[in-house]
Amino acid sequence: MHALTLLSFLFFTGLVAFITWRLTRRDDHESTSGYFLAGRSLTFPLIAGSLLMTNLSTEQMVGLNGAAFSDGLSVMAWEVVAVIALVALALFFLPRFLRSGIATLPQMLLIRFDAGTQLICNVIFLIAYAVILLPIILYSGAMGLQGMLDLSGLTGIESQTLLLWLTVWVVGIIGSIYALFGGLRTVAVSDTLNGVGLLVGGFVIVYFGLQAVSGDGGLLEGWNILKESDPQKLNSIGGSEQQVPFSTLFTGVFLINLFYWTTNQQIIQRTFAAKNLAEGQKGVLLTGFFKLLGPLYLVLPGIIAYHLYADQGIQADEAYGHLVFNVLPPYLTGFFAAVMVGAILSSFNSALNSTTTIFSLGLYKGVLNKEASEEQVVRSGKVFGWIMAFVTMTIAPLLAGQESLFGYLQKMNAIYFIPILAVVIVGLLTKRVPPMAAKIALVGGCLLIAAGYFVPPFDRLPLVMHEFHFVAGVFGLLVVLMLVIGKLRPRETDWVHEDSGAVDLTPWRGAVPVGLLLVALVVIIYATFAGG
Repeated sequence: MHALTLLSFLFFTGLVAFITWRLTRRDDHESTSGYFLAGRSLTFPLIAGSLLMTNLSTEQMVGLNGAAFSDGLSVMAWEVVAVIALVALALFFLPRFLRSGIATLPQMLLIRFDAGTQLICNVIFLIAYAVILLPIILYSGAMGLQGMLDLSGLTGIESQTLLLWLTVWVVGIIGSIYALFGGLRTVAVSDTLNGVGLLVGGFVIVYFGLQAVSGDGGLLEGWNILKESDPQKLNSIGGSEQQVPFSTLFTGVFLINLFYWTTNQQIIQRTFAAKNLAEGQKGVLLTGFFKLLGPLYLVLPGIIAYHLYADQGIQADEAYGHLVFNVLPPYLTGFFAAVMVGAILSSFNSALNSTTTIFSLGLYKGVLNKEASEEQVVRSGKVFGWIMAFVTMTIAPLLAGQESLFGYLQKMNAIYFIPILAVVIVGLLTKRVPPMAAKIALVGGCLLIAAGYFVPPFDRLPLVMHEFHFVAGVFGLLVVLMLVIGKLRPRETDWVHEDSGAVDLTPWRGAVPVGLLLVALVVIIYATFAGG
């Protein structure tokens, strides 16, 4: 372990913390709007930076590069198809969300359906974040850091299990401090600072990785060697035996991306905090451009690692950490590890901030203490956040031994992604579908997908038709079921979507042309790499 690595790590981590504190120390952290929605003050650079960094964590860096190590370029679907979902957010979903003046997605279901639907959605989000999302962020972060910083050599701890627990708890506690003392604007500012570092660091890895492939013969030489030696790894069209077969791009992969970027509280909370609709749309579409670059630093390093280390018995999810440790100079390893810690923290603290928002505004203020003051609501969020953090830090190390971290994450996410997306889309596009239909879809959808994964004989279905086709089938079934209930037992009156007056809803003039350009670029990228 090089002293320079440790020093550069500590310096960069401290610098981000200091700048974040300087920029947000006078913010309003006492009112619910200030704490949970940054006072509705976010402009497009902060929205884009925070969206990108909340999404970009070690489950992406480690998990997606690990998937590329196994399957090659076809796993870029998780980055590139996301662009279409972001265009849908900017043009369709965001105007409707901002019109409602909401702070959480379940509040949208309260406005469209009723309090019971909101309560079910709140509970689903809280369970999913506690059991699936937050533990995976911490576990993947701990695994990535162990590979990059040689933590066993640094600490003298030889037990991998003990080291995993320690790393998870240290990162978890630091992330909790950011999220629970600072509120959403603190999260957004630290995200944006780390985002710059992560983008720079990600491209630096590619530079040194291609240099290693070519034996210092240059980037183009390295790229040409990759194309010649592993052409099958550079095919954007996934085969039927791979994690993302091409046909699934139009079913489950598209729907999971659509939920993630349009109705996932952890992601979209920063768009609810937009200063106005135009700033929100600019921030979302700018994120789309950055996602188009995603394959360069989230997929290509995995293919480089395959070329360099495939014969060394490296596991897929170890590939990225191994590459970073071997190709980066020591002074840059520390910087990059610091950026990775920032990435872990940003995803962890964003998810934790969203979890406390859902609890405080949805359950505490909505159910447990309807007369609560602003101060009580914020305090309830902080207390619940610490409880959630400790539960998560206990669950995270128990995930050790998953074959593909990223694959596991997408599979588990689909259980609650698909029913919530179906209810939101039907809710926004119809006027007469009643609350009963939404409740049946939310509970029934989660149970159906969970049964398809874990309960015989239903668990044969995802094997017969690929799990992404299976979840798309469940989505279609839920939509039809809700529409049928809407025909047989409709609401007595049409639902009217009223303007809350929370922000200016004048759209950005460039939103539609930029959205169309992004969709065209997605098609061009797929066509360019089709067939390897």
